[in-house]
Amino acid sequence: MPIDRLLQSANAEKIKLLNRSFDFTLRSLGVADRNDPLCEMVARKVIEIELSGIGDPKESAKSVVHRIGLR
Repeated sequence: MPIDRLLQSANAEKIKLLNRSFDFTLRSLGVADRNDPLCEMVARKVIEIELSGIGDPKESAKSVVHRIGLR
């Protein structure tokens, strides 16, 4: 999973939140293949958005999709 590679010093709760946001975003985009190049871009956006303090995985996913511009 690309998001795990990008996390450096997050605590277990934050990692869980980021993974949920990542999963929601990929499902929203219809991406099933975790090796799809789009996954890394999604992972980076999820981290970026979560660092801004959204805190809700579903809202984070909506924001990522919007910022990527795919929906």
